[in-house]
Amino acid sequence: MEILAYAKLNLTFEVLDWRSDGFHQVTTIMQTVDLADVLQIEPASKLTVECEYPDLAGNQNLVWKAATELAKVGQIEPNAKITIEKHIPVGMGLGGGSSDAAAALLGLNRLWGLGLSVDELASVAAGLGSDVSFFLWGGTALAQGRGEQITLLPPLPPLAVTLVFPDLAIPNKTATMYSKLTMAQFSDGGITRQMIQLLTAGQFVRESVAGLVFNAFSEVAAQSYPELVKMSREVVEDGGPIMHLCGAGPALFTLPSSQEQHQRIVEVLQPHSAGVYLVSTVSPDKTGIGSLLS
Repeated sequence: MEILAYAKLNLTFEVLDWRSDGFHQVTTIMQTVDLADVLQIEPASKLTVECEYPDLAGNQNLVWKAATELAKVGQIEPNAKITIEKHIPVGMGLGGGSSDAAAALLGLNRLWGLGLSVDELASVAAGLGSDVSFFLWGGTALAQGRGEQITLLPPLPPLAVTLVFPDLAIPNKTATMYSKLTMAQFSDGGITRQMIQLLTAGQFVRESVAGLVFNAFSEVAAQSYPELVKMSREVVEDGGPIMHLCGAGPALFTLPSSQEQHQRIVEVLQPHSAGVYLVSTVSPDKTGIGSLLS
């Protein structure tokens, strides 16, 4: 079978406090977009995970761990061939690895005839990584705890999104960015609650959504990677919209008002050797469990 593993944005990302387990308490609204990896899953006599990028193949990929952990739950051998075709840039804050793992759980649950519910799969996903549970549903959702507690929200309508991939490679990025957070970047979840009120009011206003986008890592990223500040400033000085951080970065995104505005961003950022792509938000029926039911 073939499964699409969609990327995500964080419309809000608030860090509330430290946790006793070493993680941070977060509240975040996540949204899938139609940039996606492709997983091919088929029967095999043993477990193999293949990818065109050698460092993402084999047992170092989170997909391998997803397969072995799911097989333990089903009390079976994790026999399958999984081929990953990467389209989501690695290490940019778009959740590609987590999305791949969730897609593997969904596909293998069907291939192996385990019959587990999505809530049961979420228990496995929570042990794999903070974002994995979200991708079992996709669409628009609130994630709490360390990111594994998912509450679905009214989906956004199809909405154009400009994604910017800077020419930056950040080793051990997520842990590094979290280590740089101080209490000055902590908040009380109020921005996320405002966004939820807006999304549940039933009257979508693109400008209001854009005005509430927030990311606790923004200050840390600006201090650590001045290139991001320069790129964002040049877009705004050209009359473009404010750029926002994707997850822990370094990718940026914004909600362009038109195809023409997106094209202006492409032109402004051309000297920075950044990849600039136009994507769209996608609803739950196209992602996660919905992709296997359609």
